[in-house]
Amino acid sequence: MNLQAITDQIQSTGGFVGRLSDEMGKVVVGQTYLVERLLVGLLADGHVLVEGVPGLAKTTAVKTLADCVHASFRRIQFTPDLLPADLVGTQIFEPQKGEFRVKQGPIFANLVLADEINRAPAKVQSALLEAMQERQVTIGERTFPLPDPFLVLATQNPIEQEGTYPLPEAQVDRFMLKLRVTYPTMDEEREIMARHGTRTRTTVQPVVSPEELLKARDVADQIYVDAKLQKYIVSVVCATRTPKAFGLSELGPLIQYGASPRASIALLRATKAYAFIKGRAYVSPQDVKDIGLDVLRHRVLLSYEAEAEDLSSDDVVRKIFDRIDVP
Repeated sequence: MNLQAITDQIQSTGGFVGRLSDEMGKVVVGQTYLVERLLVGLLADGHVLVEGVPGLAKTTAVKTLADCVHASFRRIQFTPDLLPADLVGTQIFEPQKGEFRVKQGPIFANLVLADEINRAPAKVQSALLEAMQERQVTIGERTFPLPDPFLVLATQNPIEQEGTYPLPEAQVDRFMLKLRVTYPTMDEEREIMARHGTRTRTTVQPVVSPEELLKARDVADQIYVDAKLQKYIVSVVCATRTPKAFGLSELGPLIQYGASPRASIALLRATKAYAFIKGRAYVSPQDVKDIGLDVLRHRVLLSYEAEAEDLSSDDVVRKIFDRIDVP
């Protein structure tokens, strides 16, 4: 494999990465981690779930990202009375023709913002499964492909649980990344206040087309991952299921269910996209550590014992990374 050739392709197709980050920086102050991981999801063709308390620019960041991509965008506000038809579409009877016509829902867009996704009931969540996994939607007896690229960027609030519905595990597993957004620093908050303390709104310009994005994804797919590093990824994921086999017996009682093989695939693709953003033709062990927490935190289900010890899935995943030998 010619790493120099891949590096040249990254430079020729990845020029939009810096421009997109700069454009988003006009609106989103700080939040480097959030912006970078949204780019990873965009390049790795993986859905992203963003969790954080209100007011941390989750929705703003996703909407700004959509504004920077010259593609169709829909925002869906999830509420308890939302119906599956409000999401995917429905059939409408036309008396003049004596037949049904399909009216497509807002899911038919390149970028879909599912705002406060945990406020909709299970039947709406299940309607998303086919779209997120198969990139298609079934309405009546017909199946419609979704546009390419297609990405679901969802937000949820972790503290206000009244009127919310926990996401089904099958759906959570469809998200490549789950991001936890934290408060800005004091300097960043002063900048936020100065920049957004007036009624003037900053606008951004589209800097990448869907065609350019798809070309960049093709290049990211070619990024080199050493066989030892592939084994490392699988070891980390398998350690969430059978920690005893990796010398982590103390974690066994803390984990109810480990990550599925989908996690290994997601981690491989996400690290390739991360390396692309960094301008490298190969994935390093540090890339796996940097991205691993975002890929695994929502796929590791803890036991009551872990909750009693006030441990989070982040704590458990970090312990696994600390103990698995790095190639």
